[in-house]
Amino acid sequence: MTGSTAVPLPTGIYVPSPTFFVSKTASTYSTFNPPLDLETQLQHTLHLAKCGIHGVVLLGSTGEAVHVTRDERKVLLAYVRKGLDEAGYQAFKIVVGTGTNSTVETVDQLKDASEVGAEYGLVLAPSYFASAVTQRGLIEWYYEVASQSPIPVLVYYYPGVSNNIYIAPKTFEALSAHPNIVGTKLSHGNISHHALLALNPKIEANGFTVFSGLGQQLLPIITVNCKGAIDALAGIFPKSVVHLYNLAMAGKYEEAKRIQYIVSGAEEVVADLGCVGVKEGVARILGFGDKDGCRLPLAGGIEGGDATWESKYADAFAEVRKLEASL
Repeated sequence: MTGSTAVPLPTGIYVPSPTFFVSKTASTYSTFNPPLDLETQLQHTLHLAKCGIHGVVLLGSTGEAVHVTRDERKVLLAYVRKGLDEAGYQAFKIVVGTGTNSTVETVDQLKDASEVGAEYGLVLAPSYFASAVTQRGLIEWYYEVASQSPIPVLVYYYPGVSNNIYIAPKTFEALSAHPNIVGTKLSHGNISHHALLALNPKIEANGFTVFSGLGQQLLPIITVNCKGAIDALAGIFPKSVVHLYNLAMAGKYEEAKRIQYIVSGAEEVVADLGCVGVKEGVARILGFGDKDGCRLPLAGGIEGGDATWESKYADAFAEVRKLEASL
């Protein structure tokens, strides 16, 4: 196999969206399995589209993919795709995350997603046996999944949620040769590896694109040929992250450096709080969803509640809130 024949994910800023569940005050709430809040999911996605975001990742790590059933996945994806289309956002991309270790289950999830309108799959590296998995095993696993997937696949490399599994740059070179593997999201801070992939002539010739999962390194990775970010902070401050991306892509580096500094300050909060904190921020700042609305074992909400938010995190968002309001 030589090179991607599927269409790569367009360059830009994508949001790994939280999955919204009904409020604890709702009559349908269940501590065992809080139901999906489909309308909030759609309204948040529409807000992102209106603010210039290029697409959304649903059911990724920020979206608690491992807490959502196969049937729920189909319902959520179908609802959001239909709502986007009806609102005139037919070109807005939906990327669906997977987080299983089985080739069969991963392909089933990708097939389900394709049936209800998702256009790309973000496939987390299989990591249960991370210490025993070889680079050859990873290549063969991704090749099997991509060969069966009806939608193009991106390799999701996030050591923090995948048992610190390692994917070598040479492995990415091999994966880029598959016609249905079109890119990667790198959720780690190793800029050198971003450069080794994005500047590799063989990888680039295969039409394989590199996205960062960390908006705090958006400007640096753009300068080494990466194509954008799949960034959680953009789910709270979409205009600010898109503005930074546009400046970087236009080569306006002095202004981009100023904006990167502001964005990076807020990104540190997101990195500290993780999935729970993204949902907290979306609820407190944008008013979408419940600030402690996760599924177990994520207990929901930050430790200390309002007092912790005000004393530790609210000020960290002050500058980016001003920036967002100005755009």
